[in-house]
Amino acid sequence: MKITILDDYHDTVRTLPCFEMLDGHDVTVWNDHVQDTDALAERLADTEVLVLIRERTKIRTDLLERLPNLKLISQRSVYPHIDIDTCTRLGIVVCSDLHMGSPSYATAELTWGLILAAMRDIPQQVASMKAGGWQIGVGRTVRGKTLGLHGFGRIAHVVADYAKVFGMNVLVWAREETMQKARADGFETATSKADFYARADVISLHMRLVDATRGIVALDDLSTMKPDALLVNTSRSGLIETGALANALEAGRPGMAAIDVYDDEPVRDANHPLVRLPNVLCTPHIGYVTRDEYQLQFTDIFAQIVAFASGKPVNVVNPDVLDTQRN
Repeated sequence: MKITILDDYHDTVRTLPCFEMLDGHDVTVWNDHVQDTDALAERLADTEVLVLIRERTKIRTDLLERLPNLKLISQRSVYPHIDIDTCTRLGIVVCSDLHMGSPSYATAELTWGLILAAMRDIPQQVASMKAGGWQIGVGRTVRGKTLGLHGFGRIAHVVADYAKVFGMNVLVWAREETMQKARADGFETATSKADFYARADVISLHMRLVDATRGIVALDDLSTMKPDALLVNTSRSGLIETGALANALEAGRPGMAAIDVYDDEPVRDANHPLVRLPNVLCTPHIGYVTRDEYQLQFTDIFAQIVAFASGKPVNVVNPDVLDTQRN
C-alpha cells in the first residue's frame, strides 16, 4: 500500500524500531507542515493510507473529496481534526487507538517541568546568563503550595502524584463523579469552582476538549486567581474562553501562565497574544513529543495499518463504513 506520513517535523518516525512494521509498503514521509488544501491534495493524490501525528493537520471535507485513492486514516488519540462523517460517506476507514489504559507520561512530565520552570523563572535566568548577566530575580518554591487540578483523568493523577512527592497540597475540581474518585484516592476536592480558582497557587488543566468543556475556563474564573498564581495548560487551548487568558494576565490575575497548546498551530508569530507576554512561558506543543512516546504511539498506529491490510481493522471510530469501505 502507498502510505503517507504527515508533519514528522524532525524526521523521527523512520528511526523508530516500530517503523519496520511497514516493511513492504511504499512509505512517504513529509517533514514540513502544510494546511493548504490544493497542496495537500497534490501530495496525497496516490495515498491509500494516511498517517497523522495527532492533530497537526486538519483533514476536512474539501480535502477528503479530492482523495479518491484514500482507504484508511490511522492515528492515535482524539480526532476533532478529521471530518468523520465525510470519511464514512466516502468509504474511508478511520482507526484511532484512544489509549484508555495508560496516561501520557510524557505530557505529565512536561506539565511538571513547566510548573518548576515557571515558578523558578528558569528560562529567564538562563537567558540572563547567556546574555552575560547574573540573577534577575527571586523564584518561588512549590513545597507547601496548593496545586489545583481542573479535571482529574489519567494524566492529572500522575501530576498529582508528582506534587505529593514535592510536598504540595493537591486540590481537585471536576465533575462530581470524578471528584468522588479523587476523594477515594485521598485528594481534597474544592467546594465550588470559585473556591477552587481562589485557593490554588498553581492550576493545571486536564480535560478533553468536547462541547461541554469548550470555554469552561472563563475570564471570571481566571480573575479570581491569586496575583502570584500560575495557570498551566498542556491539555487543549479551547478549554479557555477565547482571549480570556491574555486579558487576565494583562490585568494581573493570575500572575503567570505556562502554555503548550494554542488555538491555531503551529504558532510562528512572536506577537501572538500569549507569546509576547513576559509573564508567560510558551512551549510549542511538545507535551507528547518524546522518542519514548512516539514509539508507543506509532506502534499502535502501524498495528492498525497491519490489521487493516489483513482485512481485520481495529480501533475503527466510524464502524458504519465497514460495509461500504473502498477496495
